Formats: sequence, C-alpha cells, structure tokens
Amino acid sequence: MAAWGRRRAGPGSTNSGGGRERPEEQPGRAGTARRVAVEVCELVTLSSTDCYIVHEIYNGENAQDQFEYELEQALEAQYKYIVIEPTRIGDETARWITVGNCLHKTAVLAGTTCLFTPLALPADYSHYISLPAGVLSVACCTLYGISWQFDPCCKYQVEYDAYKLSRLPLHTLTSSTPVVLVRKDDLHRKRLHNTIALAALVYCVKKIYELYAV
Repeated sequence: MAAWGRRRAGPGSTNSGGGRERPEEQPGRAGTARRVAVEVCELVTLSSTDCYIVHEIYNGENAQDQFEYELEQALEAQYKYIVIEPTRIGDETARWITVGNCLHKTAVLAGTTCLFTPLALPADYSHYISLPAGVLSVACCTLYGISWQFDPCCKYQVEYDAYKLSRLPLHTLTSSTPVVLVRKDDLHRKRLHNTIALAALVYCVKKIYELYAV
C-alpha cells in the first residue's frame, strides 16, 4: 500500500513567541476515503491478476466436468490463488492435498526415526524399529513421487489465514464455504523427503546385508 505523506505547517503558522509550531495532524474524511480507495484498488488488482474463481454455475448435465476442466486450467496457469466454489470438487481437492501432505510428513518422520534410532538404542534392538521405519519412509516417498510429484495440484496448499482470505473477492461468491488454494514452492520439501528416504534406504540395505548376508 502506498506510503502516507506527512502534512507540514504553513509558513504563516507561528506562536506568540514568534517561533513556528506544527499543528496536530487530522486524518479527516479525505484521508479515510483515500485509504478505502487504495484498499479497493489493491483488492481489484489482486483478484484480476493473481486469483481465479471456479464459480458454481450449473449449465447442463456436464457441470461437474466443466468445473474440473476450469480447475485444471487454473492449476496449469499457475494462479497465486484459486477459489473453488463447488463443494464436491473443492472437498476432493482439499483431501487430495491433505493426503499428499500426510505422505510427505510420514516419509520425513519415519526416515528420521530410521536414521536416529541406532544412535539412541542398543545395536541388538535398534533394527527392530529402524528397519520398519525406513521401509515406511521409502514406501511413502515412492508413492508420493508416483502419484503427487508431477501433479500441478501438489504445488498448492489450502489457505486458512483469515487476513489473506479477506483480501480475496469472496464476497462475489454464492457459497459460504469455498475452498481457497494458494500456490507455494514445493521444491525444498521434495528435496527434504527424497534425501531422507534415500538415506533410510541406504541404511536398510546395509543393515539387512549385515544381518543376513554376513
């Protein structure tokens, strides 16, 4: 939002001792109107450049297919925000993102458990925990890579921040519970769970070789 300039006292405003004094600033109606105008302009700019709305408008029997097509086009266009008004497709998209997040977190936590358990438990018992945890980490990472990694939907998260939601043109919707997606860079999280899962895989192969091949 544009910075506000300070009002300065005019050259003729002096006190009884001849010195100049600055009158107190009064925002007034003009300042309030200007602030409202700037906020409206910011909202319009955001909605026209960074936000796409999938409206719930039924124009025949293939409405659901049309909703899915619009969502796919918005995902490929990489809008910053995508508002999904149809309840069914919105819930399905939110669940899909939640499952992907669950796989990511499970791969990271299970892989970390696999790598650090040998440091905390005796060697005779640590593999009973570290090996299953390592297998789970590798399995979740593999499943995520197959089903979620190349899906454009995985680059979005469900937005719950009330302040950010207030900047979106949700007042134009007929639904009171739309699903709002926000685009986020997932490169670092992919690198994280891939690295941990790979390290867990190396540990599991090495441990199995030590237990059964030697």
